[in-house]
Amino acid sequence: MKIALSALLLLLLGDFVATFLYHVPEHVFGRFHTIVHHSPRRSFVCYAWLNRQPTALVFGFFGFFSYFLWVPLLWPLSAKGVLLGLCLAELHVIWRHQFSASYSTPAWMQRLCRLLCITTPERHWLHHQNANLAYGDIFTFYAVPAQHWLKLLRKLKKKLHYRLLA
Repeated sequence: MKIALSALLLLLLGDFVATFLYHVPEHVFGRFHTIVHHSPRRSFVCYAWLNRQPTALVFGFFGFFSYFLWVPLLWPLSAKGVLLGLCLAELHVIWRHQFSASYSTPAWMQRLCRLLCITTPERHWLHHQNANLAYGDIFTFYAVPAQHWLKLLRKLKKKLHYRLLA
């Protein structure tokens, strides 16, 4: 039970931090995420290497760090659960980036993911096509609050921009 609880907490908390403190703000204030993750190459490592921009790796690290920062808190609850959660998070990253035209998530798995509010590759592809949609790295229930956060941050950016010009 502790294994499952710590794995689930790591995924929930990590996805929350990744969505609201990294991913959405990066779409508003940053540039590397959009250039790298929403480009045809889709790789922080490839971008950093090919364009001689090692700082791009820092932004790739932020996505990972959102999950890793919970390790000290959850490790005492269950080390195995933490390791399971980190493995599941990484496997989900790999799975949700299946953008081959021939790939289709099996119908039974789509139903299960919808029931558990888990992002599928098809849903994640919506985000790559339109950066205003389908937020939440792992969990779909973060999408609507993330869209509100996105709008709020854009308004804040606009206000800051006007203040700097004044």
